[in-house]
Amino acid sequence: MSTDVQVVGQDAGPPPEEVSASGVEALVRRGLDNLKSGNLGVLPIVLALVFIVVFFSYRATNFFTSENFGNIIIQMAGTTMLAYGVVFVLLLGEIDLSISYVAGIGALAVAELQKPTSSGSGMSGLIAMPLAIGICIVIGAVQGSIVARIGVPSFVVTLAGFLIWQGVIVYKLAEPGSIIIQDRWINYTGSYYFSHTAGWAIAAGVTGVYALVTLGGIVGSVRAGLKVQNPGLIAAKLLGIAVAAFGVIAVCNRASIQGTPLGLPLAGVIIVVFLVVLTYLAKRTTFGRHVYAVGGNAEAARRAGINVARIRILVFMISSAMAAIGGIILAANVNSVDTNFGGGTLLLDAISAAVIGGTSLFGGRGEVRNAFIGGAVIATVSNGLNTANYNPGTIYMVTGTILLLAVTLDTVVRRLQVKSGR
Repeated sequence: MSTDVQVVGQDAGPPPEEVSASGVEALVRRGLDNLKSGNLGVLPIVLALVFIVVFFSYRATNFFTSENFGNIIIQMAGTTMLAYGVVFVLLLGEIDLSISYVAGIGALAVAELQKPTSSGSGMSGLIAMPLAIGICIVIGAVQGSIVARIGVPSFVVTLAGFLIWQGVIVYKLAEPGSIIIQDRWINYTGSYYFSHTAGWAIAAGVTGVYALVTLGGIVGSVRAGLKVQNPGLIAAKLLGIAVAAFGVIAVCNRASIQGTPLGLPLAGVIIVVFLVVLTYLAKRTTFGRHVYAVGGNAEAARRAGINVARIRILVFMISSAMAAIGGIILAANVNSVDTNFGGGTLLLDAISAAVIGGTSLFGGRGEVRNAFIGGAVIATVSNGLNTANYNPGTIYMVTGTILLLAVTLDTVVRRLQVKSGR
């Protein structure tokens, strides 16, 4: 009788290939598998951002400075807020073309509410800003309801919204031409800088919160009997967050204007806060899972008991709310709102930021961080070209080229994923 028969259920250990494939070898193999299947993540756009920074560091004398670093953070804040909302809409496979002028409505509302009256000062910005955001949420609910309940394509509904809200802004500001924003709380969103001490405290807080969340995830996995992620990778992520947080503060604290020390812009904190909150909403809540499900296959989601119409309406409300927040920040950057607010390249920049960062135009794939990275690329390219004194037309051509490359990459990745069965 043979003694080589293996007892069923006995732990025979991992296969020979798994034993040998450890450490760096396993990491390389995983990377190659991801490359073949098109699962590239944010790596391509991060490498592109590094290349852009290095390029302009040599081409523009004042680009690689602490002062300009703070400028880029402030410049990207408004567009990135709009792009955060765009990500949710694109996850459904829809589009929202009204966001630039919804942002204008948010800015116009907050400017009107804070405007001093004949009887005294206007409404405090702390009250005016939530009210303005609420107005835009209603706009998103109306547009989303037309899409979800009646079935009118989102392209048509939001294109009509683009024209309607542009008309409202021009109509309301035709006579005064513009409204100056005097409220300090509103203007702080685009001009306030934290002290050096506060900046270090924020960096420590960000690192500490990330460590606690990571630790909580590990404890939860252990209690559930699930496999814990590689400890080395966890430590590397924690170190990366700490280096990024304290590095940003170190750079910002070196900035000054005419001898006046600056620090971390409030706009940067707003970007990170909404990045965390919306990422949690998309990744850790039932609503977020339903958004991905509807974007992946709306009919299958409906049969699974998901209220598809409700999800669509809520997503358009989120898009309009983020547009309002972005509009307030953009208005604070110039301390005013005029008839041209919401025009120009704002709409295209916001959509480009989401797509360039890696959010799929076909729905069901993308993350909020894609908008953050894409917003950084858009702002860095624009800032770098302006600093290097390139023609404004060059900015449009370069941004358009990057967008085309990003969409082309998204299409190729989608085909690779279908081919690999993912």
